[in-house]
Amino acid sequence: MTKPAHLTTTSQPIYDSLRDEILSGAIRPGEPLRQDEIAKRHGISKIPVREALLKLEADGFVLFRKNRGAMVRELSAAELLHLMDIRVALECKALELAIPNMIQSDFDVMHALLKQYAEVETVEHWSSMNQSFHNALYEPCGNAQLLDMIRDIQQRMGPALRLLMTEASGLDRPNEEHHAILSACESGDVTGAVDLLRAHIETSKKETAARLRRRDTV
Repeated sequence: MTKPAHLTTTSQPIYDSLRDEILSGAIRPGEPLRQDEIAKRHGISKIPVREALLKLEADGFVLFRKNRGAMVRELSAAELLHLMDIRVALECKALELAIPNMIQSDFDVMHALLKQYAEVETVEHWSSMNQSFHNALYEPCGNAQLLDMIRDIQQRMGPALRLLMTEASGLDRPNEEHHAILSACESGDVTGAVDLLRAHIETSKKETAARLRRRDTV
C-alpha cells in the first residue's frame, strides 16, 4: 500500500479531525473508519479521506485490514509498556529541570490537586487528577519541546488505557507517592524527587503489566 508523502490542503483537515477524535477517545480502539461515511460527514470526496487515513496509518493511529477497511489501531500490551519506559526518561528529565524553577504558586497548585485527588472515589476522577498533577510537576521545566513529547505519550496511551493504568494502581499508593514527590520538590531535593518519580512510574508499569496479563488470560 502506497502512503502519501504529504497531506494536501483538502486532506489535512480530515487528518487533524480524525486524529483529535482518536486521541480524545471519541473514536475508540477497534472502531471502523468508513471512508464513505467520513467523506459524507465532511462534504468531500473519498480521495482526501483515504489520504488522511493512510497518513494516520503511517503515524500508527490506524490499521488497514484486508477486505475490511480501516480501523482505529489498538496498542498492544508490549507497546503500552514500552511507552511507559519512555515516560520514565522524559518525565524524570522534565522534573529535574522543573524543580529549580518552582515557586510557591506552583506548590499551591499541586497541593490543591492532591486535595481534589481523594475527594471523589471514581477511577475517572483519579485518572484525571493524576494527569493534572504530573503535568503541574513538569510545567516549570521551561522546555516546550520536552513537554510536547510528554503530552504526545499521554495522548498515544489514550483515555481507555490511562483508566486501565489507574484501575491497576488504585488510589492510596499513587497518592502517597505524589505527596512524597511534592515534599521532595518543596525541599529542593532534585535527586530525591527524581528517584521517587522514577520508582512511582516503574511501579505503575509493573501493576499495569500484571493487570494486562490477567485480562489476556480471562
